[in-house]
Amino acid sequence: MTGNSVVDSENPSSGYVRRGGAGAVVALVIGTLLALLGVGGIISGVASAVVASQQGSDGYFTSPVRGFATNSYALESLPAQLGVDKLPFDLGSIRLDAASTAPGGQVFIGIGPKTEVDSYLNGVHATEVVGIQTSPFRVSYRDAPGSAVPAPPAEQSFWAVSASGPGTQQITMDLRSGDWVVVVMNSNASPGVTVNMQAGYHSELFAALTPALLIGGAILLIIGAGLIVIGAMGLGRGLSSSGAGKPGRQARESDNSGRMSSDEPLEMGKDDGVAPAGIVTGTRYPSSLSGLLDPQLSRGLWLVKWLLAIPHFVVLFFLWFAVSITTIIAGVAILFTGRYPHSLFNFSVGVLRWNWRVTFYAYSALATDKYPPFTLASADYPADFQVDYPQQLSHGLVLVKWWLLALPHLLIVAIFSGAAWSMANLSEDTWSSDYLRAVGFSLLGILVLIAAVMLLFTGRYQRALFDLIMGINRWIYRVATYVLLLRDEYPPFRLDQGPDEPAPSGRQ
Repeated sequence: MTGNSVVDSENPSSGYVRRGGAGAVVALVIGTLLALLGVGGIISGVASAVVASQQGSDGYFTSPVRGFATNSYALESLPAQLGVDKLPFDLGSIRLDAASTAPGGQVFIGIGPKTEVDSYLNGVHATEVVGIQTSPFRVSYRDAPGSAVPAPPAEQSFWAVSASGPGTQQITMDLRSGDWVVVVMNSNASPGVTVNMQAGYHSELFAALTPALLIGGAILLIIGAGLIVIGAMGLGRGLSSSGAGKPGRQARESDNSGRMSSDEPLEMGKDDGVAPAGIVTGTRYPSSLSGLLDPQLSRGLWLVKWLLAIPHFVVLFFLWFAVSITTIIAGVAILFTGRYPHSLFNFSVGVLRWNWRVTFYAYSALATDKYPPFTLASADYPADFQVDYPQQLSHGLVLVKWWLLALPHLLIVAIFSGAAWSMANLSEDTWSSDYLRAVGFSLLGILVLIAAVMLLFTGRYQRALFDLIMGINRWIYRVATYVLLLRDEYPPFRLDQGPDEPAPSGRQ
């Protein structure tokens, strides 16, 4: 975002930067960063609360019981380097249960310093657990050969915690600094260790962190949202709204080669007696999306446009997050006043306009080689987007139109633009993740790819394909206009093709 995003409202094309424009940008950026931190804090707080609630009746998270086996004298873990003594809080404790699966077997389990364990098992045939895969469960072992016979483990004095005997043996240890190794053996130090084990973890940290994360996140979100609104209103005041009946650009004539001619655009409302090719006439929707095909497109530039547009993608990330906040604020205002705050309206339309110019250039049309400007305002660019400002909006419709009423259109848009999501379900009894994935294709992406490949090999962008791509984009942006609460008029189920909006009814 640059200072020229805010221009003189009486002469938007002059490029005059209003005082306070830079401050609005700074407020928007800082507000977005604070709000993102706030959202992250709230999500972390909710996750912490969920984790804390999942601790069992004994206060421990526990794994399923798993089997381990080796023909050596000892099973040992990789050393764990904790180093937590200097922390001002307790990280918690671990609990390990082990039971021999051999008939009449007795098991030893202990945790000791790595140096002492290495000395005890020096020259002894032992097995190190180097990896555990949970789904499906699989253990990776590494053997350390040796011929020495170890002394009974329970007779050693270096163990931090240990337990030995028949049945299930349990040890508990607070997390502390040092290099620690878990060792499991038969109590009589005989070879061939077969055990079932279960691990548990307990910490009061989650319960303590939850309120701090939730409260801190909420405070940051409120402050950030306030700065976002201030910044958006500052930027929006410098932008002009499209008025009802305001002239728009009409389609340029094309020659037989499928390229645009250089004729001047026709004005909407001027009766030339001819409806533009590929455009379905009908009721005019109060949003206007236009795009003119560049007659001299580079054959191969489209291969790197997505890379060249990365600076725009970064800016749009901040802008779209800001729009999500300002739309909520505007929704509350509409609910009580029936009006969309004018400056916030201009800001949202400006973000849609910016987004359309970037996608028109980079991937949703690839119809121009002219680099998009960094501005919310209308500019001398072959792609533009306008929405007529509504003088009055429904108080109650704001509660349902963006999700319930828009659902049929959202399903269509999902087909046009593609959809992909994944859901992971953690199974408590198997300690594994089952993934359900559904991946949708992008009709718009396929059409743009076809046009791009044809451009690469023929040097021409087919006009009929361009008109269809524009119609799909127009449908998507009409739905966006409705979902973002900018208008109450329901988007038509109509694919209005061509570079400009259709002429009003009656022009045949």
